[in-house]
Amino acid sequence: MTEQDILARIKQLVDNEHSLRSKATSGEMNPVTERQKLAELEVMLDQCWDLLRQRRARIDSGASPEDAQVNSPRQVEGYLQ
Repeated sequence: MTEQDILARIKQLVDNEHSLRSKATSGEMNPVTERQKLAELEVMLDQCWDLLRQRRARIDSGASPEDAQVNSPRQVEGYLQ
């Protein structure tokens, strides 16, 4: 997966997030469902941003960005704790 692939995935997830918020605002979606789906999207976004940071850090250190791996939701969401 290239940096461009990751950025495209991030854009797709953000577009999905905006769509969910629009549906919730217009009453097309139950607020509980919206929160659940938004939480899932946020985790996927965090994983993408983490992968992008890993790739860039590897490039900066002279290592191959291809060795960067998607971290688990548990790991990515646990960084601040």
